Amino acid sequence: MSLLQRLRNWLNAASGGEHRLSAQELSALMAAKEKLFILDVRSPQEFRGDGHIAGATLIPLGELATHLKKVPTDRMVVTVCRSGARSGAAHAQLQRAGYENAKNLSGGMMAWQSAGLPVTRK
Repeated sequence: MSLLQRLRNWLNAASGGEHRLSAQELSALMAAKEKLFILDVRSPQEFRGDGHIAGATLIPLGELATHLKKVPTDRMVVTVCRSGARSGAAHAQLQRAGYENAKNLSGGMMAWQSAGLPVTRK
């Protein structure tokens, strides 16, 4: 495998690869009462101050490795951050830990809010 192909594979994995969900897809899954675990990997300040998706669980990216036991394996896990970069890294970390049903919210909270979807600050 060439260096360029390895770099493409790494970038694909770091961004969530084919395991991305759009804001509209996530909203539809939530509306259908799909069993989900929404994992927000931003800082506590971003989570509270900028708002978050209702029902999301906050585990900052830097703490994820030590808190993996809090992330269930019996449902789809959707990683979320501001733009999709940190959540892409979280998604890759989950995949390495054996989470097969993990997805990354493409565009993060920026895409969620741009789509006019609700946020909460509770």
